[in-house]
Amino acid sequence: MPELPLSHPDEVEHLLRNAQLRDELEPFSDESLRSLNMRRVPTPVENEFLASMLAWERAPVLPIARWFEPELRLPPPDELDDHHLHLLLWETIERLFDYRIVLDFTDHLTDRQLYCLIYRDILPSPEKKLEQSDNYLHWDCTADDPETWLRYYASEEERMNFLETSDQPLPNSEPRPYPRRLPRRPL
Repeated sequence: MPELPLSHPDEVEHLLRNAQLRDELEPFSDESLRSLNMRRVPTPVENEFLASMLAWERAPVLPIARWFEPELRLPPPDELDDHHLHLLLWETIERLFDYRIVLDFTDHLTDRQLYCLIYRDILPSPEKKLEQSDNYLHWDCTADDPETWLRYYASEEERMNFLETSDQPLPNSEPRPYPRRLPRRPL
């Protein structure tokens, strides 16, 4: 009779947790779960992945303003003078970061433009509210505008790649007019 390999003390616990996670994910099953090859990653790593998938599936979709308790409501931008708008903008940026929302590519916007973007686009946007502390929502403030990104944020290499793959003219590279030091998390 062949001998069974010795196992780590936690291996049975990891396998039981794996089975539990897979059972809970069954109603949401798709190709991402079926394509996971258990032989390629250790069971604890797979369990982290499955737990994050389950958290994603169960997370409510809410307007970002409703992620806050009480709901985050800002005064309309036209009701604020520049000084109060600046103070409220930075308070709001910090509050967003407290909820793991990171604003990327903001240095081409004035304070008022950034405040308007938060007020008009970010706070009403319905997004998955994940409770895991390592998940960050990165908000691209170039609004998917390649010209703005190319002008202010793209490296020379990225600009040349764009030029090679696009028939559009390349905008001049310019310094960012409103540099900010916002709270950061890696992409």
